[in-house]
Formats: sequence, C-alpha cells, structure tokens
Amino acid sequence: MVRRDPVFRALAICLFSIGAVAMLLPVWYAAAIASMTEDGRLTLFSLPGPGLIVTIAGVLADPSVQRQLFNSLIMAVGITTAKIAVSLTAGFAIVYFRFRGRNLAFWAIFFSLMLPVEVRIVPTYAVAADPLGPLVAGLRLLGIEIGLSPSLLDTHAGLILPLIASATATFLYRQVFLSVPGELVEAARIDGAGPLRFLRDIALPLAAPATAALTVILFVYGWNQYLWPLLITTDERMATVVMGVARTLPSDNAETRWGLTMGRALVAMAPPVILVILLQRRLVAGLTDVGK
Repeated sequence: MVRRDPVFRALAICLFSIGAVAMLLPVWYAAAIASMTEDGRLTLFSLPGPGLIVTIAGVLADPSVQRQLFNSLIMAVGITTAKIAVSLTAGFAIVYFRFRGRNLAFWAIFFSLMLPVEVRIVPTYAVAADPLGPLVAGLRLLGIEIGLSPSLLDTHAGLILPLIASATATFLYRQVFLSVPGELVEAARIDGAGPLRFLRDIALPLAAPATAALTVILFVYGWNQYLWPLLITTDERMATVVMGVARTLPSDNAETRWGLTMGRALVAMAPPVILVILLQRRLVAGLTDVGK
C-alpha cells in the first residue's frame, strides 16, 4: 500500500534530492575541472564550459584511450554474456533436474556470495597463470611429461574467464524458475517438450525481464573492474579504460593534470551511464518481477 501522507511525501522528496545531489555533485565537479585551463582555479560555483568539449575530444582522439575503450568493451560484453549463460543453465539445472547433491550445489553457490574477488584473487591468479598446471602435475605423477604451459596473462580470455561465475545471477535465475507455475511445467511435459525445448520456448521468455536487468548490472560490473585487470595485465596494450584513468595520476612529485584526469574519468563513466539510462525501465522491471 502506498502511503499518501503529505509529510511523508515531502520527507521522501527531500531524502531523494539529497541522494541525487550527493551522487551528481562529483560528476559536476569533474566536468567543471575538465573545462578549466591548466592554471584555472576551482570554486564552489564553477560551471562546466566550452573547454569540456575540447578536453573530451582530445581524450577520444588519443589512440591509447581508444585501445583501452576497446579492451573494456570486450571485457564487459564477455563477462556479461558468459555470466548470463552459466548462471541461466545452473539455475535451470538446480530447479528442474533431480540429481544427487543438488541441494549441496545450491548452498555451495549461495555461500560463495560471501567470497568477493579480492578474497580469492591470489588462487585465481595462480590458475590464470597456469590453467593446465594441475593436469600437468597429475600426468607427471603417472610418468607422463607434456610440454604444454599455456597462460591467460595479458589476454582477453584472462580478463574474462576467471570472472564468469556469478552466485548472485544463479540465485536470481533460481528464484525466477521457482516462480513458474507447476501446471505450466506439467502441460509442457504432456505436450512432449524436452528440457531444451522447455528452456527455449518457456523458461527463457519468462526469464527475459531478469536477463535484461542482469545485462545492465553485469555490464557495469565488468566495465568498472580495476583490481583484476591491474593484476593480470602488464602489457600496456591490454589496459582497460579504468586503469587508464588511474595512470594519468603521476607516481612521482610531478604536477597532476587534473583536466586530463577528469576528462578521461568522464569518458570512462559514459558507456555504463548511457546503458543504464536506455534500459532503466527493464532494469527496474526485472528486479521487481523476480519471485512474483
């Protein structure tokens, strides 16, 4: 029930306005700083000016930034696509297939929600550096020597593959599939629909709102990654745009070029913001429809 108390409404608008100002004020100042000349001074009432367009155009014309944007796009799209594919099939299997250890698998996935990337980053890096290491060690115990030593370091696969498992997305798809009426499942079974046909014709359309919401969330997650790309890449050509923003800050006592840094920051934040604006209705619908 929606409460229509005028005092409650005024309080809600006030809190919403404070939150909006808190979120938008840093972006406003970033635009104002990117508009200034090197000797300009930032004040409380500084406004973005024509210099902002010049700064953004200069950033976009930089070949290194174009390469970083390309790497970020590959990483974000790859993580989004792979996470949705893995989580969708995992949630579908947990709900509709009966096999030994099904509940154990679900609770293992659920508890992995408590393990962020930072906690498991060292073993993840070891696996990415030598993905066939356990296999080679096992064969060596059997007296078999093979010379394979592939590595995911400084590759797009290394940026994407270690991050494609998502407990949150799997849990979300599980809740979506649990909300499918049993009568619908039984009717599909009577019509002769197998698992793949049921997944394609019934489960996927019903999960479309959740998939749209996850697409936005996971794209932003992949685009904003900083620690993992910083760890797994040493080749400058594999740097992402978020890493590029950090690298504009001097590591010695040199003076910081804040206009350039803020210009790159605005360019880096633009794609996720545009995606959220374009898909905001699907994002809200997908998150609120889960479990209905």
